[in-house]
Formats: sequence, C-alpha cells, structure tokens
Amino acid sequence: MRVYAGMDPRLSPGQIIEHARRVEALGYDGLHVAETIHDALAMALLVAEHTERLTVRTSVALAFVRSPTLTAYAAWDLAAFSGGRFELGLGTQIRQNIEERYAMAFSDDPVGQLRDYVGAVRALFAAFASGVAPSFESIHYRVTRLQPYFNPGPDPDRVPPPIYLGGVQRKACALAGEVADGFVTHPTNSNPRYLADVCGPGLQDGAAAAGRDLAGDGFELVVGTQDITGASPDALAAERERQRKLLAFLYSTPAYRPTLELYGWGELGPQLRQLIHRDQWDDLGALLSDEVIDTLVPTGTFEEIPGLLAERYAQAAQGLVLSPPADSGADGAFAEVVAAVRAI
Repeated sequence: MRVYAGMDPRLSPGQIIEHARRVEALGYDGLHVAETIHDALAMALLVAEHTERLTVRTSVALAFVRSPTLTAYAAWDLAAFSGGRFELGLGTQIRQNIEERYAMAFSDDPVGQLRDYVGAVRALFAAFASGVAPSFESIHYRVTRLQPYFNPGPDPDRVPPPIYLGGVQRKACALAGEVADGFVTHPTNSNPRYLADVCGPGLQDGAAAAGRDLAGDGFELVVGTQDITGASPDALAAERERQRKLLAFLYSTPAYRPTLELYGWGELGPQLRQLIHRDQWDDLGALLSDEVIDTLVPTGTFEEIPGLLAERYAQAAQGLVLSPPADSGADGAFAEVVAAVRAI
C-alpha cells in the first residue's frame, strides 16, 4: 500500500517546508499538497525543492480557476524540476466557492468541463513534447495556438506528469475511470461502503466507456480517509474531539453527503448546515455522534490503526492518506505505523 501524508491547510510556506521534510523522514511515499489558503502549485514547488524522494501531488488544485495552458506550463516545469516526482491532482470545487471566492464562472456541466480541461492539458503536454502546436477543440476549451517562442519543447524524452482527479459523486468517479491516471477520494467519502457502492462502480463505468483496463493501466485509487489516532488512549481521545468539529463542518457541505445518505443519516447534513447559517459554529460537534465517527472514521491507537486500515482498505485501494500526528514528539513510534501500513 502506498501511503501519503496530508497537511494542515493553515501551515505557512515555511512550515510546509518543515512538514514535507518531516513526512519524508517518517518514510511516507508522498505528500498531498492542499489548495485552501495557498496556491497548490506554488506550494508543490516548495515541497519538491526541499525533499528528495517524495511523490508531490496536488490534492487537489482547482481546475476551473486556471487556464489549462498555465496549469500545463506549471505541471510540466514541476515534473522536470522534481525529477519526475510531481503528479497533477485536479478537482472542481463547489459552485459557491468558484463563483464567490474565486470570482470565476462555474459551468452547469462541471463533469463535462473537467473532461475537456484534462483533454486540453494532455494536448498541451503532447505539444510540449513534440514542439508542434496543439489542436484541441471542445465545448468548453479551445487550444490551437502555441508558437515556437511560447512552446517549451520539443522534448520527446520528457514523461508528462500523471493526472489524478478528486471528487465525490459517481459521475466524478466515472470521469476519473475514463480519463485519469488515478483518483483521490474525499475525506468525507472514503468509507468502505462508499467505495463499494459508489466509487468502484463509477470508476468501472468510466473505464468501460473508454475501453480501459484500470489495473492494466496502473490506475491508482487513493483513499483520502480521515483517521483518528494517538500514541495512547488519552491522546486518541483528545484527537477524536479535535476532529469532531472539523468533520461536522465538512459534512455540512451538500456535495459531501453521499456517505451519510448510504447509512440513512441524510438528515444530518441539513441540520449541520442550519447551525452554520445561524453562526453556531461551536455547536457543530455536538451533532456528530460517536456512532457516526466510529462508523466513518478509522479510530485507534498507533498499535491498532494499521490493522484497522488493512481491514477496511487492503482489497479496495492501492494507496491511502494517513496524516501524521500534530505532535512530532511521537515520530519515532509513528514511523513504525507508516512502515506497517506500507506493508499492507
């Protein structure tokens, strides 16, 4: 099992460098670079510069707020600079964030637009390799002009960075199975029931439409699960309460409710959203019961968590996200956890 670390989205650029070095020392395979209050591609460059062997993957960079050409330029350069360690993770985000936080247009067909976006980026990668202008035209994007002065190629020996997609709904999974090199599940939708009932069938839908064999193509499903762990029962209990509010906030988002609905908890999302509308942020955690947490989030001490993750995901995925504890004082013990999960 390939093991990837996440990161606290509020880390400063300097702290991201320190975190990346720590993750590499702990024995992880890679680091997911978030896009929340920083530019994911810029932070990926920092991570690549200050590490030697980690896979550096944006998880996920937002497609609709960037020109496909600018994304292709950045990804092409990051792949070269990192020695082939960079992987481009792309996603859509929700309409409100795209329109009101980024001041960009949101399509009524986000899955179709993302398909065209990936097509445009791949066409640009091919143009960079050949030195010949791309000829990509679709409903959402047209990329047909790239004079030699603006083309970083020809570079036929360069391997383009893999493209991963992230998402939740079955249509998003199907798109990944059709056009991507891998898929990263959202933390709120990484439960085994979601993987079996929604994600897996969706990936196969897309693969069938494209005539692909995902296993033969080396497709990687990365489970982006939250986990709750600690070196001792007391540390575990404290981490559980810290994450309770975060999970409650995430599940208040309508787009992230599929797993709640699978378990018959569909009413929980609207209840959480009502609290947010009333600015009752401190009350969110009280609505997220222990039953919900125990069902949806792997929870155990350092000794227990590798077995719990193996039980849930050994047969379902090729990679998973396992965030290191906030306290680096336990890194000696946690390095053994990472090694045990890699051995799954």
